[in-house]
Amino acid sequence: MTHSKQKGVYAVEFAIVATVVFVIIFACLEVSRLMFAYNVLTEASRRAARLAAVCAPDTTGVPTAPIALESLALFDGSDFAPNISTANLTIEYLRIDGTPAATFYGIDLVRASIVNYQHTFVVPGMTLQIDSPDFVTTLPRESLGATRFGTTVCL
Repeated sequence: MTHSKQKGVYAVEFAIVATVVFVIIFACLEVSRLMFAYNVLTEASRRAARLAAVCAPDTTGVPTAPIALESLALFDGSDFAPNISTANLTIEYLRIDGTPAATFYGIDLVRASIVNYQHTFVVPGMTLQIDSPDFVTTLPRESLGATRFGTTVCL
C-alpha cells in the first residue's frame, strides 16, 4: 500500500475509539449520579424518621405526620434528587410490634420510607428509567414534640 491510500485512517480510528471511550465516561458519570441520588434518598429517609420522632404528630385520630414535616425531610424542595416529592415519602407511627399505633400514647417507633422513586439514567444513545429500592429508616420515638412547656410543632 502506498502512503496516499492511508490518508484519513487515523481520523476514522479515532472516531471509533473516541465514541466508545466517551460512552464509557458518560456511563461512569451517570452511575456516580445514581449513587449520589441513592445517598440523598437515604438521608431523606433518615431525616424524615428523625423529625417524626421529635416533632408532634397530628393526633386528631390516628397519628399522622404534618405536611410541613414531609417538606422539611425532602430538603424543602431543593433539587438534590430530581423527581422526588412528598408522594414518595411515607411516615408511619408504630407500636413496638410493628403494627400501626392507634393513639398518640401507643407510639413506640417511627418509620419513614422513600418508595416508588425512579431515576432517569441518560447515556448518549440510550435512556433508562431505573426503579430504585425502597429506603426505610425506623427509629424509636423520642419526645414527639412534648416538652415541659407544652407541645412543639415543627414547621
